[in-house]
This record gives sequence, structure tokens and C-alpha cells, in this order.
Amino acid sequence: MMTLGKCPYCDDGVIEVREKEVMGKKVKLYACSNAHWISADGEMFELTSDARCDFRIWQNSLAKYGKWLSYKEVRTLLDGEDLEVELLSKKYGKKIYYKKYITLNQEYGVSVIWD
Repeated sequence: MMTLGKCPYCDDGVIEVREKEVMGKKVKLYACSNAHWISADGEMFELTSDARCDFRIWQNSLAKYGKWLSYKEVRTLLDGEDLEVELLSKKYGKKIYYKKYITLNQEYGVSVIWD
């Protein structure tokens, strides 16, 4: 299994690339090796009782902004750096691209810095 770096939130975990299927689409889940997830319906994922960490980043966590996260981008974030990405707004029926920084977020995986 490919790993992308050390988990920023626990002592001995590494971030693994896992293949998941969510609503019929193949999506990569970048998750701590100490985080174990189960899903009954393929949409909601819950931690198993033996999980010692809950950190994960969904590849498509910024999909509503037209952005899917690459291995390289996740590695940069795991190295403790904020990352500039191009996001897409479809306000008023127009496509507008703009740049924002994203950062690691323990609860959501990543979050956009709206300054």
C-alpha cells in the first residue's frame, strides 16, 4: 500500500492511499494507518472500535470547488505547509477560477483559508 507521509495527529501513523467507492464513483481516501473505517451503505463511513486515530482526507473533499487533491498536494500538506490551489466558482452561471490556500484540518481533512 502506498503511503504519503507521517500522520500529523498521532505518533506512529502513516497516511495510506485507500480506494473507496462512494455513490458509484471511485474516490481515493488518504487515511491514517491507525484509522479504520466501516460503511454499511457506501456513503457514511464510521470509525471502527479499534481505530486509534480519525484523520483522513478525501481526494474529492474540495470537489464543490472543482478541485480533486493529488498525491503530491497531500504530501505538501503533510509536510506542514499550506498549499495554494486553484478553485472554481460557478456563481451566477459563470466559471471563475481563483486561488486560495488550503491547510490541514483534523475534523475535515483539509479546509480553505478564507481570509
